[in-house]
Amino acid sequence: VFVIRKSLLDELMEMQHFRTIYHMFIAGLCVFIISTLAIDFIDEGRLVLEFDLLIFSFGQLPLALVTWVPMFLVTLLAPYQALRLWARPRAGGAWMLGAGLGCVLLAAHAAVLCVLPIYVAVEHELPPASRCILVFEQVRLLMKSYSFLRETVPGTLRARGGEGIWAPSFSSYLYFLFCPTLIYRETYPRTPSVRWNYVAKNFAQALGCVLYACFILGRLCVPVFANMSREPFSTRALLLSIMHATLPGIFMLLLIFFAFLHCWLNAFAEMLRFGDRMFYRDWWNSTSFSNYYRTWNVVVHDWLYSYVYQDGLWLLGGRGRGAAMLGVFLVSAVVHEYIFCFVLGFFYPVMLMLFLVIGGLLNFTMNDRHTGPAWNVLMWTLLFLGQGIQVSLYCQEWYARRHCPLPQIVKEAEIIDNPLSWPLASEPTFSLSVVPAASEMPLENLEEEGLPKNPDLRITQLLFLLSLPEHRGDAATWLLIMKPCANPRLAEGHGPP
Repeated sequence: VFVIRKSLLDELMEMQHFRTIYHMFIAGLCVFIISTLAIDFIDEGRLVLEFDLLIFSFGQLPLALVTWVPMFLVTLLAPYQALRLWARPRAGGAWMLGAGLGCVLLAAHAAVLCVLPIYVAVEHELPPASRCILVFEQVRLLMKSYSFLRETVPGTLRARGGEGIWAPSFSSYLYFLFCPTLIYRETYPRTPSVRWNYVAKNFAQALGCVLYACFILGRLCVPVFANMSREPFSTRALLLSIMHATLPGIFMLLLIFFAFLHCWLNAFAEMLRFGDRMFYRDWWNSTSFSNYYRTWNVVVHDWLYSYVYQDGLWLLGGRGRGAAMLGVFLVSAVVHEYIFCFVLGFFYPVMLMLFLVIGGLLNFTMNDRHTGPAWNVLMWTLLFLGQGIQVSLYCQEWYARRHCPLPQIVKEAEIIDNPLSWPLASEPTFSLSVVPAASEMPLENLEEEGLPKNPDLRITQLLFLLSLPEHRGDAATWLLIMKPCANPRLAEGHGPP
C-alpha cells in the first residue's frame, strides 16, 4: 500500500541531536581531506587533491551511458507493446499471431538486457564504477519489467471474448520506469509540488558520499592491501587484514545506504512528486537479522516478498514457508554475487557464501523472538565482521589479479583457476604464458613474444590437443613458459606500480 510519508532520516534530521551525528560524518570527511593535503604536502611539497581513484573508477563513463540508451528503449517499448498485443480481442488466429509476436518482443527484450551490458563491459574493459552503473540499471529494468507484466498480464489473459480487456496507459508505465519503486501500480500518491532545493541537496549529498568513499578506499584500503601482497602469506596477516577492514567496510555500508537509499531515491521521488518515501525503515535498531533484512532495503524487499515469497507460497499450495523463504535468499544471494562479479570482473563467491549460508542461518537463528540491546550489539558486531571479510578478501583478489594476471590463452581456453589470492602450500607461484612453438623458433626470439630473455626461465615443450575452435582436431606443439609470477609478494620489483 502506497501512502504519502517522509523518509525516516528526513524526520530524524528535524531533531538537533541527530543532526549532530550527521555533522560528525561531515567532519570526518573534512579530516580525510586535511589528511590528504597534509600528506601530499609533506611528500610532494604541494597542496593538490588528487582524484586518481575516482577518475579510474568512472573511466569510459560516456560509453556506459550510451549503452544504457538501448537498454532503456527496449524496456520502454517491448513489455508494453507485448501487453497491448495480448490485450487485443481474441478473434480467430489474429490474436495467436499477436501473442506470438509479443513473446518474441519479450525474448528480444531479455536478450538485449542480459547480453548487451555484459558484452560492453568485457569487450571494452570498463572500470568498476562504470560497470556498476550498467549492472544496477540492468537489474533494475529487469525487475521493473517483471513487475509490470506480473501485475497486468493475469487480468488481461483472464478476459474473455474481448470484454473487459484493459491495458494501462503508456504514461503510467513511463512514470513507473523512473519512479523509485519496483512494484507497478496504475497510480501512486503524489505530492503537490517539487522542492528543487531539496533535489539539489540530495544530489550534492550523494556526490559527497562518492568522494567520501574514494577517500576511505584511498587512505584505509589501497595502502594496506597493495602492500599486503608484498609480504608472505600467513593466517595472522589474513586475520589482521580482516580486522583492519571492518572500519572501512562499515563506513562503505553506511555510505551506500545514505547515498543510494536515502539521497538518490529521495531526489528522484521529489522530482517525480512520488509521495511514498519509505525506502527503508529503522534497520539500525534491529535485534534480529530477519528484521534487518526486512528493513534495510524496503524497495527490493517488497519486490522479493511479492514476486518470490508470495508466488512461491502459491506454487507450494500455501505450505512450505521455509522453502519460500529459502527461495528468497537464493535469488537475492545469486543477484548480489552476480553484481559483484560484474563490477569486479572476476567470480569470487564471498558474497554468495556470506549471504546465502551465513545470512540464511542468521535469519533463522536470530529471529524476531530475540529482543533487547544485547542482540542489537550482536547484530552490529556481525555486520562489522561481515563487511571486514568482504572488503579484505575482495581487495586481496583484486590486487592479486592486477599483479599476476592470467595469460590470454588461458582465458580463451576457459581454464577455471583458483582465486589468485590463495597461497600455494610450499610451492612457488608461477605465471603461465603459452605461445606457439614453431620448430625453427630460437630461444632468443622469445622476447618478441613479450617474454623476458632470462636464463632462469624453465621451458618445457608440451604437446596439447586443444579444443579451441581454430585448432579443433589439430595436434599443435606449444611452449609452456613458466616464469616467476609478476606479483610483488613473490618477486620484488615486478608488476605494475
